[in-house]
Amino acid sequence: MLQVTQVPLLSDNYSYIIVDSATQEAAIIDPALDEPLIDLIEQNNWRLKYILNTHHHHDHVGGNLAIKKTFDCQIIASRYDRQRIPGIDQSVNHHDKIRLGESQLHVIATPGHTLGHIVYYCAESAALFCGDTLFSMGCGRLFEGSAEQMWESLQLLKQLPEQTRIYCAHEYTLNNGHFAKTVEPNNTALLTRINEVEALTAQGLPTIPCTLKQELATNPFLRTEHRTLQQTVGTTGHSEIETFATIRNLKDQF
Repeated sequence: MLQVTQVPLLSDNYSYIIVDSATQEAAIIDPALDEPLIDLIEQNNWRLKYILNTHHHHDHVGGNLAIKKTFDCQIIASRYDRQRIPGIDQSVNHHDKIRLGESQLHVIATPGHTLGHIVYYCAESAALFCGDTLFSMGCGRLFEGSAEQMWESLQLLKQLPEQTRIYCAHEYTLNNGHFAKTVEPNNTALLTRINEVEALTAQGLPTIPCTLKQELATNPFLRTEHRTLQQTVGTTGHSEIETFATIRNLKDQF
C-alpha cells in the first residue's frame, strides 16, 4: 500500500510524496520546488527512488534536478516529453508499469492539457495522481491537445473504480465549483459539494483528494452525456465531444 504525503507548494500547486509502506521506497510526483520536498524526505528517512513527472510544465518539474542531485534518484516521464523534461532517465508509454517497493503504478496516457501528459494509477491503493488532466470539478486547459483528445483521456479515467482517490496538482476546486454551477445550476450533488468546499476553504484546509464518485456526480467535464447539461450549454443533439468543447470554452472565459 502507498502512504501519500500531500505537499502544498507555490500559490496553488500540490506535489506528492508516495511511500511504499512495506519497504519505505519513495517517489515524488511533480516536484514544483526542491527544498521543502528534500527536507521531508530527509526528516522521514525515506529512500527516494523516483521522481515521477506527469508533464513538462515548469511548475511540475522545477525541483527535478536539485532533488536528483541530492538523492541520486531516477526521473521518469512520458516518452513524448523525453526532450522536454529536465534530467529524465526513463521514458514510459501508455500501459507501462512502475514498481515502487511492493506497490505498482500503472501509466495512463492522457493527452489534452499537453500532448505528452501521463497519469499514474495505483489499483491496490485506489489512488490516481493525475497532474493537470483532471481537477476536482474541472479539467486542465487545452494548451497543446485538442478537445477530442482531452475528452477521450477523461473517458479513460471515468472507467476507474468509483472509490479511486483523485490527487490532482492544483487547488482549483472552489473556482471550478462556481463555474460548474453555471452549467448545472440544479445539480443537488454539485450544490452540496460546493458548500463542503467553501467550508474547507474557509478553514484553510485542502479540498484534495476527492473521489472519482464525487467527480462523476459533480464535474461537468465528466458529465457530457447528461441532457440537462447539454440543454444548458446549447448542445442538445450534438456529440459529447462538442459538448465538452463548449464547456471547456466557457470555462476558459469564466
